[in-house]
Amino acid sequence: MSLGMRAMTASYASMQVTGHNIANASVAGYSRQQADLATATGQYTGAGFYGKGVDVTTVTRAHDQFLTRAATTAKSLSELDATRAQRLKQLENVFPTGETGLGYSVSNFLNAMVDLASRPSDTSTREVVLARAQDVATRFNAANEQINTLQAGVTADLKTTVTEVNGITKSLAQINNQIAAARGLGHAPNDLLDERDRLVSELSSKIQISTVSADDGTVGVFVAGGQNLVLGTTSVEMRVTTDPLDGSRAALALVDGNKLRMLDEDSLGGGSMTALLRFQNEDLLDARNMVGQLASAVASAVNDQQELGLDLNGDGGKPLFEIGAPRARPATNNAKDASGNYLATISISTPDGTVLNAADYMVRPDPSVAGGYLITRLSDPQASFNRTADASGSFEVDGMAVTITGTPASSDRFMLQPVAGAAGGMSAIIKDPRLLAAASPLVATLGAGNTGTASVASLTMVEPPVAGSTAAVNFSLDGSGKLQYSWTVTDSGGTATTTGPLAWDEEGVVPPEPYSINGARLQIAGVPKAGDSVDIAAINPSYVGSNNGNALALSALRDKAIVGRSESGGVYSGGAITSDAYASAMADIAVRVQTAKSASTISTAVSNQAELARSEVAGVNLDEEAARLIQYQQSYQAAAKVLQVAQSIFETLLQTAAG
Repeated sequence: MSLGMRAMTASYASMQVTGHNIANASVAGYSRQQADLATATGQYTGAGFYGKGVDVTTVTRAHDQFLTRAATTAKSLSELDATRAQRLKQLENVFPTGETGLGYSVSNFLNAMVDLASRPSDTSTREVVLARAQDVATRFNAANEQINTLQAGVTADLKTTVTEVNGITKSLAQINNQIAAARGLGHAPNDLLDERDRLVSELSSKIQISTVSADDGTVGVFVAGGQNLVLGTTSVEMRVTTDPLDGSRAALALVDGNKLRMLDEDSLGGGSMTALLRFQNEDLLDARNMVGQLASAVASAVNDQQELGLDLNGDGGKPLFEIGAPRARPATNNAKDASGNYLATISISTPDGTVLNAADYMVRPDPSVAGGYLITRLSDPQASFNRTADASGSFEVDGMAVTITGTPASSDRFMLQPVAGAAGGMSAIIKDPRLLAAASPLVATLGAGNTGTASVASLTMVEPPVAGSTAAVNFSLDGSGKLQYSWTVTDSGGTATTTGPLAWDEEGVVPPEPYSINGARLQIAGVPKAGDSVDIAAINPSYVGSNNGNALALSALRDKAIVGRSESGGVYSGGAITSDAYASAMADIAVRVQTAKSASTISTAVSNQAELARSEVAGVNLDEEAARLIQYQQSYQAAAKVLQVAQSIFETLLQTAAG
């Protein structure tokens, strides 16, 4: 009877575990369980050892720690790539192609300047130019608003996900407590262990974690290279806060008493939250700066040229565009005095928007140099600069004039954003069409006695002329018979200054950069001869309405490299024309989208493969469980037969003994 009872108990336990497996076959994270049986120690008799049947020792789960950890890590990376690919696809909408793109809008505006050059006094043409200018500003505003919307979405999703993370970590702490309590019973709480593994896997999809098992059965969960998230039965709250250097961006921190421990995005690894931070701090930031750089360049180039011309009233031109001011701010954790004011503040100005880079900058004090600073271009960390401030605390870097007021602490940091706010604050501020400066303040006329084929192709203003001055360009031959030229500028007091001679350039640019003749640069068609001259003088006020000199210079900006160029000693080099700059920005985002898609496809396949490997060890196979169920059923029936035989024998013995 004892053998039958033990056999029935073992078979019943096996059937119960198998039924539990079948019931949980579709439950995520469930690991297949198995009743472990052991032969009972035999009983010694004079005739040898008689078996005492079987014992149920425990119930174990099919679990491979290495495969589980590999699946968790792969899932974290898969979520990182998938989330970033999804967000980049949304960002691609900020850079549309064709007539809806920023590049088309800018080109359309500059093309309107060609019509203005053809009809400089026509009011309707001037109205079209202003309408195109307003369209440019509106397009840049819309692009900036799209970026702001994406940023708001990132912040909202981070807050939602952090709430989920805090819920998971609290559940993990509670399960740790239950597992530690159950450990004293001598058997593993398999379902609790599965639930903990499931929560760890779910947590890893949001942020990459590492786990360390403790002797009491609990598991510690760590993020960012060692910051504890769950330790034993205690969880640490995560919180979304603002970036210390940029209040418009979100950051993650752990609550440590009354303080916040900031989490460095570079150390977070994988997970959807890491993808959101990376998208915000890299892709979204670069997109904002690329749009801002284009807006700054267009506004600066147009405004500078507009101010060099004359409007229909005969007055000097005024700026056509206004853009958002450059931003400069100290980090929120910089040193403060007893009153809570920063020990040092920072400000910047950007005199020439055409030389600005699409980048933010970090400024730190250089402890090795008095008044020295280390500046890092964040879009290219290899681009670092050393600058020493003058007595007023000012220095120049990458086209920015920077001023630091006060004495910063050695640990202070400052953020410079020369173009980040440009597009959002862009507007066309001229509303009166008469204020478009289409005329040039100077005109060039050929000398009456010229014998060559030279003619004036254009006269472009590059800087303001000196009031009341005149100039003359004279061509001559040098000692070897080569054509050369010089020019004389005579101020209003009759003082003459002669510059030259310079060798004649067959391209006809007189003079080349960085020179100018009283603020002007000639483009000569044909070939002059020795003795020829060109006179440059102020325009007759009565001719302002018919002059198109500055309109031609404005329309020429369409084909001029004005975005991201370099300047040295008054000479500009490099850069891109506006249409190419926008095409480059579109290509940059498109490459990121395609790269992210490829990475997501690969990491998803790796994650699926890792989960498959884990499930092959720990998962439930219903066919196998059905076969085992039949096996255990037959075993139970056989054990029942043993018990039935034993009972029959016992009853026969009782009847015999009775009589």
